[in-house]
Amino acid sequence: MQKQLHPLDPLRPEEISRASQILRQSQPNEHIVFRVITLQEPAKSVLLPYLEAEHLHQPLPQRPRREAMVQFFSGSSENFYQVIIDLDRASIVSGKDLRGYHSYTDFEEQTRLEQLCLFDDRILKVIEKLALPEGAVINVEPWTYAPDGVEDAMQRLTMCYFYMSLSSNADSNHFMYPLDFCAEVSDDGIKKIFKLPGTAEERVQELRVEDIRRFDRRKIHSGSEYHPALKQDHRTSTKPYQVWQPKGPSFRVQGQVVEWEKWRFRVGFNYREGLTLHDITYDSRRLFYRLSLSEMFVPYGDSRAPYPRKAAFDLGNNGAGCDCLGHIKYFDAYHNTLKGQPVVLPNVVCCHEIDDGILWKHTNYRTQNAVVTRSRVLVLQTIITVANYEYIFAFHFTQAASVRYEVRATGILSTAPIELNEQVPYGKVVAPGVMAPYHQHLFSLRIDPWLDGQKNSFAVSESVPMALDPHTNPFGVGYTTRCDIIESESAHDLDITKARTFRIINENSINPISGRPVGYDIVPSPAQMLLAHPSSFHSRRSEFADHAFWVTRHHDGELFAAGDHTMQSQGGQGIASWIKGERSAGPAGQLYHRPGPLSVRDDDIVVWHTFGTTHNPRVEDWPVMPEERMTVTLKPNDFFERNPSLDVQPSRQEDNKSVLVVEDSECCADALKFRLGEGKL
Repeated sequence: MQKQLHPLDPLRPEEISRASQILRQSQPNEHIVFRVITLQEPAKSVLLPYLEAEHLHQPLPQRPRREAMVQFFSGSSENFYQVIIDLDRASIVSGKDLRGYHSYTDFEEQTRLEQLCLFDDRILKVIEKLALPEGAVINVEPWTYAPDGVEDAMQRLTMCYFYMSLSSNADSNHFMYPLDFCAEVSDDGIKKIFKLPGTAEERVQELRVEDIRRFDRRKIHSGSEYHPALKQDHRTSTKPYQVWQPKGPSFRVQGQVVEWEKWRFRVGFNYREGLTLHDITYDSRRLFYRLSLSEMFVPYGDSRAPYPRKAAFDLGNNGAGCDCLGHIKYFDAYHNTLKGQPVVLPNVVCCHEIDDGILWKHTNYRTQNAVVTRSRVLVLQTIITVANYEYIFAFHFTQAASVRYEVRATGILSTAPIELNEQVPYGKVVAPGVMAPYHQHLFSLRIDPWLDGQKNSFAVSESVPMALDPHTNPFGVGYTTRCDIIESESAHDLDITKARTFRIINENSINPISGRPVGYDIVPSPAQMLLAHPSSFHSRRSEFADHAFWVTRHHDGELFAAGDHTMQSQGGQGIASWIKGERSAGPAGQLYHRPGPLSVRDDDIVVWHTFGTTHNPRVEDWPVMPEERMTVTLKPNDFFERNPSLDVQPSRQEDNKSVLVVEDSECCADALKFRLGEGKL
């Protein structure tokens, strides 16, 4: 007998099949194309009693119904709909008309667009006129269309850029030869072909055959390949590094539940956010109801058309492998085909432990006795590839009760053609005829807390100097902190000059030592916010990207900081709109309005942190970029009565098996002399 699924377990393959079958039976005469079949998480008010009973080891109430959220096309992509399906009762609970919105793109659609371009007579004529070198291979890079006010965004559009490879190896880096034309493509075929600008002064224009210039063969160069099969000059100095855990890992996994070093949480995965974490506790104390990456926006800064159309919501537009060492637990996930059949996504999340150096240490200088404890960290990691870029997303759990969320960006720069010996003010030449444009990566981390209970508050603290006073601050060295507890939904920014800190607190749970509310600090990843003008489509479409922090009252269905449907979005949806008073009544409801921001003090709140990087490429980022790392930390502040890692065992040689390195007598003779006091300075 199959074990009953937990309300938060991702949909199983048989549930995906069941959902598609129920929808087909309800519309037997329609041609249905399934875009999304995913878990519809239970409403928080329904799920909390179930989780509470779990924590207290009490008899469980009736399990919330298993529901699936299904998005689909009926006939054509213009007829876009969403339904919520009750899998237990085999019925459709609700529906929503999504016509006017666009579904995310996927590998199947991108492959179709590539083939459409490569077999188009006009494109083939352009390629012929370019007179490319013998053996050239053409690659097409479809980019989801970002509205710029020129075209009607009601029609589904894609911008396709063209690149050339001069190697027969399919892994050759085609971004080293960007070609100077692109195509605007709809579902019906190629609408327009443009000549791309090659200088700062040039402007885009529709391409005429008579204007096509032969490919400048002076741009042919070496040194832009990265794949091992195409590079032979690898260093030989790096010796193997192996992780060995003779007694196995310290974590325990049962289904979707992970337990490790007083931590307990559930692992989820969906098409939009990728890795999600639920019901997170430490030493049986409730910390977070849900943690997830809500959105990722990558706007490009090249102001010449058509490049303003390069503005990718890499989660909302594209949907969401692992490289780990040691004892590894992999989690699979399930998606659906266009026909509604389940498909396995193997190893989408990996779980493993890493050594993270010193956790804490002290040497008593009187006795010279030292105590050192090494830090062990549990890592939950997932990786997505979005065309040229890779993103590595990881939650790091520490023995000191902190959670770090880490994003690493790597991969290949998106490139554009440029004339030889030209420069532009919005990008960097990284190879002959190859320009990498400036761009930003902006992320929104969604933090749904329940610190010692469901009612929490959001506090902003600053460190400020005390006034010079003969009684309270006679030497002028005193400083203090001031704290504001935020009353209503709002946005907040960083201020390094005041050491501004952001904290989630529970005013109903007081720390017996400090006498202050228990809390968790959100240690931000400092970043420049969106650079695009407020009137731009970039800004209108990414409502979260103007401020480092937002706090809202929890509403079921408000998961995505830029709104539910970012593909060719026009703006007016997302976190700023919610605060203004435009909210939908749950994930399947209609838009409703109510005046003013809602109260968030001592309530069920959600905190959103915007972070990222302004990436002005370097030559050293080419041909493949060393990882760029961003980290956000959730750290206890007055939550415990002492250092929560005080009980971690001190480091011992019999466990660590550290080995002294014997120094090379030839290369290190001088160093040994200095160490023995024989050298002279």
